[in-house]
Amino acid sequence: MSNPPLNVAKRILFWRRLFAVVFSGTLLIPNVGNQPAVAQLTQYCQLSSTAVQEKEKLRLSALRGNQDAQRQYQKLIQKHSRELQACRNRIWPQNQALWLRLYPCDVQPGAIAQIMDRIVNRGYNQVYLEVFYDGQVLLPASANSTAWPSVIRTPQAEKIDLLATAIKQGRERGLKVYAWMFTMNFGYTYAQRSDRASAIARNGKGQTSLYVVDNSSQVFIDPYNSQAKTDYYRMVQEVVRRRPDGLLFDYVRYPRQAGRDSIATKVTDLWLFSPATQEALFRRAQNNKGADLIRRFLSKGYITAADISEVDKLYPQEGEPQWQGRTPPPATKSILTATNRQPLLQLELWQLAVAHAMQGIVDFVALASSPAQQQGIASGVVFFPEANQNLGQGYDSRLQPWDRFPSNLEWHPMAYATCNNASCIAAQVKRVLSFAKPGTQVIPALAGKWGAPISNRPSLEVQMQALRQFAPQLKGVSHFAYSWQFPEHDGDRKFCRAQ
Repeated sequence: MSNPPLNVAKRILFWRRLFAVVFSGTLLIPNVGNQPAVAQLTQYCQLSSTAVQEKEKLRLSALRGNQDAQRQYQKLIQKHSRELQACRNRIWPQNQALWLRLYPCDVQPGAIAQIMDRIVNRGYNQVYLEVFYDGQVLLPASANSTAWPSVIRTPQAEKIDLLATAIKQGRERGLKVYAWMFTMNFGYTYAQRSDRASAIARNGKGQTSLYVVDNSSQVFIDPYNSQAKTDYYRMVQEVVRRRPDGLLFDYVRYPRQAGRDSIATKVTDLWLFSPATQEALFRRAQNNKGADLIRRFLSKGYITAADISEVDKLYPQEGEPQWQGRTPPPATKSILTATNRQPLLQLELWQLAVAHAMQGIVDFVALASSPAQQQGIASGVVFFPEANQNLGQGYDSRLQPWDRFPSNLEWHPMAYATCNNASCIAAQVKRVLSFAKPGTQVIPALAGKWGAPISNRPSLEVQMQALRQFAPQLKGVSHFAYSWQFPEHDGDRKFCRAQ
């Protein structure tokens, strides 16, 4: 049988390609002119190995000074940017982000470009860049007026602004770049400053977080302390000046403790014993009786019937003890004895103490996010889905009140549960969605890698499929982290090994 006419052959080829798209879930993009070899985007918007190799070859050639390669490389990253955005507009989720930490070695020429290319290659259109962590900030040493040292302290690199560079090179590739920041965890370097001692959070056992957290780099602050608030606000202002696409606030909580201390059941478990937190708590009293009972409860961890009787005698002109949020029962003290009133008053004082600790977090986040919101830059909070739970009369020791965060902030729940499948991960996300008010952007963070399970978690493909059921409520998902997806490259960068 003879070959079909040329126009018929073209039609056959067209339909074969179309069927390949439909049944493989793969988008084939034909060559145009002198563009590099065929680019291929998978169902997860990832580039084909051929396209990845072609782009990396051009990048290396351009880095060596080849001007023609530089022009081709720039055209190619723009092409990939357009293709990625078209794919993300068509395929769930609309936004897919990767968490990234940079190292001092990344000041080397071409390092940021290579990282951003790898992120695009994997189908991501957003990157969450770690800017403040472990008591250091990603600002150039020569222009760092914050209370923390710069991440980059290498000689002759004082003026290099990796944050600004990453934002610029990310955007060139169609990536939105968020600044990811620790919040109440100010880091060990902050704790070493004698002029900041009163800003460090303390519990009723006289401990700072250094005594209860395995990681000695974690130092949590008193969210009511004015110096801590000023230091953090100024640092956020410096980050906002670089105009990231958003800010993400992590560690919006108190320290996570182990064993039986993982549940706060008494006032000494709470981080209420630094001066500013105590002063703010006392200001919540609305009469003298309320103030007196708050002080007694804080000093002993409980109140007795004798305490109530003494307070009644000290302030006979006042009615029931009052503080913010308290609605006394209708029966008056003339009917109820001090003994009868004691259980309810003690319970309400405990609830006040917990609420006061949580409110400090909520207020600190509001302050921290205000510079970005004033500039129209998105802000989000990162949290553990179970960290806001009450357990009997106790509470999760992290006291993370994420359900009280406003709906104008993005919610980024860390769905890190492990149960050898994705059911527990989906359950965490479902719980968060049940709390979210209409209009709240919920963007779960998953821990894992493509193509294989890791740390008792299924592959990202399996996790993503489990979350697909929540679309269209979920328009974005993030993956932790670059170091998990590219462990060899991350290690090379961390230790300045030749690549």
